[in-house]
Amino acid sequence: MSKLVTIIGGSGFVGRYIARRMAKEGWRVRVAVRRPNEAIFVRPYGAVGQVEPVACNIRDDDSVRAALTGADAVVNCVGILTESGKNRFSAVQADGPARVARIAAEMGVKALVHISAIGADAGSSSEYARTKAAGEAAVTSAFPNAVILRPSIIFGTEDQFFNRFASMAAKGPIIPLFGAATKFQPVYVDDVARAAVAGVLGQAAPGLYELGGPDVRSFRDLMKEMLAVIDRRRLVLGLPFWVGSIMAGVLGAVQSVTLGLFHNGVLTTDQLRNLKRDNVVSPAAKGLEDLGIQPTPMGAVLPDYLWRFRPAGQYTALQKSAKNLRKT
Repeated sequence: MSKLVTIIGGSGFVGRYIARRMAKEGWRVRVAVRRPNEAIFVRPYGAVGQVEPVACNIRDDDSVRAALTGADAVVNCVGILTESGKNRFSAVQADGPARVARIAAEMGVKALVHISAIGADAGSSSEYARTKAAGEAAVTSAFPNAVILRPSIIFGTEDQFFNRFASMAAKGPIIPLFGAATKFQPVYVDDVARAAVAGVLGQAAPGLYELGGPDVRSFRDLMKEMLAVIDRRRLVLGLPFWVGSIMAGVLGAVQSVTLGLFHNGVLTTDQLRNLKRDNVVSPAAKGLEDLGIQPTPMGAVLPDYLWRFRPAGQYTALQKSAKNLRKT
């Protein structure tokens, strides 16, 4: 019988790529998510019955234990960018990984891969970064042979970074930025998936890996590169952090007053704190190259999915060609 991997959060942006690759490796894949009915799309990643979504809540011991039953390996992809309801940073990014690692060790799971993030820092002013660091520490303590991956901003077809700003550029003349000078090292989602698979298959030594692509850019330059891809001219406006603090405070107050009916997914004080620090691979850190993975440049991928934000979508290049013909 083929081996079984449980991917917690396996229907998310990164998780689905890991699930697809593990299926290609011949493993049975258990995609553990809170709403399995919304994860049916993962089934075609393998043969009939090879990839199955199951219910799992990372905040509950019994739920995690059921999801890990019979598993040879586990990958934890769960993380949040903003808090909502019971999904608090501490519950999801600190207590959650601790629970997964502890139960995996108790049940004799052979391999554990944990997806964290560059910027994880126990001394950070950002709760997001502190809880990421707490999660890493808990995983290492309970499961010393774990592989921990810290990606920078992840890009790919379903990303919430370039897609979000490209949509903004398609609708208005200005792209406002906080932390315009902050540097990022975007990493392709399938490169992250390949790193996770290497961890599951025992092709990566236990420990911490920081994952970044070949391109290091400021936030402002990332937006300019995105605008070039979607063939639009927009003003990229860098705004001071104090303006962002006021905006985040107002949006946070509205969320509190409405008891969460309005969810502030636009800008939070915690996000501003993170934007004050560069999000790039540390010079001494192990990375993709140490796993035998050649990082994919943004230019090789962005046009494949951002074309829909061009003025004429997939026909933009054709329109330009037609205009040149008329001129001649």
